[in-house]
Formats: sequence, C-alpha cells, structure tokens
Amino acid sequence: MPGFEFFGKEEIKEVNDVLETGILMRYGFDGPRKGIWKAKELEDAICQTFGCQHAQLVSSGTAALTTAMGALGIGYGDEVILPSFTFVASFEAVISVGAVPVFVDVDDTLTLDPQAVRNAITPKTKCIMPVHMCGSMADMDALQAICEENSLVLLEDACQSIGGTYKGKKLGTIGDAGTFSFDFVKTITCAEGGVVMTNREDVYIASDGYSDHGHDHKGADRGADLHPFIGYNFRISELHAAVGLAQIKKLDNFLAIQKKNHSVLKEALTSIPEVSFRRIPDESGDSCTFLSWFLPTEEVTHAVVAELKAQNILAGNFYWFVNNWHYVSKWDHLKQATTLNGLHPDLKAAVMHHATKDFSASDAIMSRCISTAIGLTWTDEQLKTKGEQLVAVIKKVLREQKVSV
Repeated sequence: MPGFEFFGKEEIKEVNDVLETGILMRYGFDGPRKGIWKAKELEDAICQTFGCQHAQLVSSGTAALTTAMGALGIGYGDEVILPSFTFVASFEAVISVGAVPVFVDVDDTLTLDPQAVRNAITPKTKCIMPVHMCGSMADMDALQAICEENSLVLLEDACQSIGGTYKGKKLGTIGDAGTFSFDFVKTITCAEGGVVMTNREDVYIASDGYSDHGHDHKGADRGADLHPFIGYNFRISELHAAVGLAQIKKLDNFLAIQKKNHSVLKEALTSIPEVSFRRIPDESGDSCTFLSWFLPTEEVTHAVVAELKAQNILAGNFYWFVNNWHYVSKWDHLKQATTLNGLHPDLKAAVMHHATKDFSASDAIMSRCISTAIGLTWTDEQLKTKGEQLVAVIKKVLREQKVSV
C-alpha cells in the first residue's frame, strides 16, 4: 500500500493522451478531445472490476460520501450511524448535508459493533454507514439485517478497502451505495479523486447531477442541459481520471503483493503468544493493506510505540488511539462543533452531544491496537527485517513490563 509506489510509464501514457488534446474537463468539448474520455473509461472499468451497475467519479472520497448522501436523500435532521474509529471525512460529509453524525463503538473488527448500532437507532435514524477501515470489512450480514428490519439506508464508506470482498461481493457494492477514495495514499490513486458506486439507477442519476451543478446531462451540449435540482461542483478532471485508469489495471497485482507481505509479517508476529489480531468477518476478503494487531494492555502498547520510536522504526506503524485524524478521542474540533460556517443551533448541539459520549468500549480496543501498513515495494530481505524488528521490540517491552513471553 498504496498504488503510488508503482507509478510509472502506464500513468504517464494515460495522462499524455489527455495533454495532447488539451481538454482537461470531463464534460463537453466533444470535437477537440478526439475521442479521449478518460473519466467515462474509468467509470466503465470500475463497474467491470468491482461488479457494480453504476459508477460516478468525483473529486475526492469526501465528495463521494457527500454526493452519495445527497443522492440517497439524507439531510436536515437525519441521523447517520457511523463508527468512533474512522477518518474525519466521514463525519465531515454527514455534517455537510445537514445530518447528524451518531458515533457508536467499534468491536474487535475495528468497525461498527452491530449491537451498538442497534442500541443507537432512534426515530430520526436514516442511514447506517459502516467504514471498512484499514483494508478489512464490517460484519455486513448483521448490518444489512439491521437496515432491513428498520427500513434504513446502508451506505458503505469503503475508501480504505479498495479490492476487499465480503462473501464474494466487493466492498462498496453491497449497500444502497458505496464510496472509494482515490487520493494519493489509497490502494489505487488518481492523486485526488473518488467514486460513488451503486446498483440503484435512481441513486446513480442523482449522483451524476449532484456532482455537476445539477446538470441532467441530457442536452446536445452542456448549454442545453436542464437542472432538475441544485447540485455542487464535485467533478473529477480528465487528468486525475487518466492516472486512475492506469492504476486500476494494476489492482490485482497490488492485492497479490499485499496479501503475500501481510501473510509473512503476520506469521512473524504469531510467534508471540501475547499478540492477537483483528477479527476479520471474511478472512478471504481482506485486502491486506494493513496488519492490525493487539497487545495485552494499553500500558504495554504505549511502551511498544515508544520503543519503536526510540529505535527509529515507528514509521508505517499506526497507533490510532492517539491519532489526530482517525479516532474520536482526538477530535476536539468536532466535540466543540467548531466550523467556519454557522451551524443551526440544533445541529450544533447534536454534533457536540454525540461526539462527547462514552466510548470506553472503543477505548479498550483501540488503546491496544497497532496497525502496520503493508508496502508494495519491500524486498524479501526488507520484509524479513521488518518482522524481526517488530518481534524484537515487542519481546523487549514484554520482558521489561514483566509480562511472560
């Protein structure tokens, strides 16, 4: 992880196709672009690769979530249930459409705890949004059942799990809609970009217009388009789509490398009885972008992180519990509902309430978790060394903490 590690002549060729026409916008200018439609081509490739009926490219994963929510009719006063461990974009998108992010605890999958989801449902609940963090998946059977029982929308934030599957279905294609991010550190990258995937034609048509100022794209040219509703400018450029088009053709290779390296690293850590691993609802579907592992206590975990830092080998090992971007304990700006634009007082109060609830169940899990990013360009020797270094650090700390090895 991620795709930028294998950036080369294929991406350059696709980008040069666009530069030679001079048409960088995805819509219009039919004649001068000389048949070059990289965004359309990438959308087709996404449908074929991931098995969805429709794909709408946008400018980022955040824009994809916002677009999907708009297309699904999520808005003012609606509650969206999402996990306490996610990326800030997940709740930013919810707030951007006027809805309320309702955070609930994660379990040892590092994703939504289905029972916590059930406990959080109110008459205002409109959507459940699992976030498939660190390459693996939520318990989709349980979450689908909850949605069906309560007539709720299921929106998958699959931005961190490109290529992962659940019982044979690609993550991001299981719910009413799903999203990927194609930013610079995702499994495949457009540099910046995202996509809304759906099997619902109504959601696709709405996403298509919402992401381009409400254009219905039915006119003979852009000037003849009608605007059935107000939209926004979340368009991707042809240059960004061109990069993604080259990357998606490499996805199978990326996944194969990740799974191999993940397996070797996990085998090394398995030699330590005190180390346990994230529970994965469908082991065969893990995209293996990260190896997520647990230590016995928060104190031991803190000590391991400190020792990794002292030995200058912390890079690539993420302790999410104190991470500013990914865990609720560090989201002070959310807890205070600090925005540049004014929020309705009711929305502001709701945001603050749900961001400051008790997340001790999540703390008990996240405080013991370290996720190791899996590189694509590691040599066998580098991979062996990384495993040996991690094992040595963990054993050293366990001895010092007087935990039996």
